[in-house]
Amino acid sequence: MIVVDKVTKTFSVSRQQRREMGPEFKGSRIDAVKEVSFTCRPGRIFTLLGPNGAGKTTMLRMIATMLKPSSGTIAVAGFDVVKEGVEVRRRIGFLTGNTGLYDRLTPDEMIKYYADLYGMDAQTYGRRRQEIFGLLGIHEFAGRRIGKLSSGMKQKVSLARTIIHNPDVVVFDEPTSALDVVTSRAIIQLIKRCKEENKTVLFSTHRMGEVSLLSDDLAIIHRGSFIFNGTYKEFENQMQTRSVEDEFVRLVEAA
Repeated sequence: MIVVDKVTKTFSVSRQQRREMGPEFKGSRIDAVKEVSFTCRPGRIFTLLGPNGAGKTTMLRMIATMLKPSSGTIAVAGFDVVKEGVEVRRRIGFLTGNTGLYDRLTPDEMIKYYADLYGMDAQTYGRRRQEIFGLLGIHEFAGRRIGKLSSGMKQKVSLARTIIHNPDVVVFDEPTSALDVVTSRAIIQLIKRCKEENKTVLFSTHRMGEVSLLSDDLAIIHRGSFIFNGTYKEFENQMQTRSVEDEFVRLVEAA
């Protein structure tokens, strides 16, 4: 489970950044996330939706212990992200838009390296590797250097690295961005499988089709604040337009 309670993240703004933001910006600090609260429960997919710069990635990075909240608290699997960051990282898998893979290693070497970091025994690793590589279709390029792989192949390797240790909580930050249909479908199937395994799944996307396909719960963030937070069914019931995309645009423009 992920429990976020009244979380704010404030960044200082440099003189150069103030100039870039235009004359209407007068302060020296900016709230990327403002007083946000929500709960992600096991066996459900919580979708975080918002335009570029809305605060999605900042929120996800705080959950993954990469950033510290300026105020408020975040608990992942019962552990505080600030006070018990090591325990959080043992139980979470976090997929970012930046794969951060080593070009000179092969997928086999890369995934084994992370399995060793998590202290996985050989038998457990072998079983997980076989399962994940088969699900994502990695076997066919498992021995090739990562630097020679396509972007879709690299994303599959990054995803395998994210879940090799079988985490209780998984966070996907736009995992299908700029990928082809075949690769996107494989990743969507894996996200559904995480739900079936009763994991806590937090999912960020720009693709409206994925919102309707995957969401149990949905939050829309705009300028650091939530403008909708509820079940996907509740979102459908309050829609004043014909499509998820049109409703998203309506809510953002109204805010």
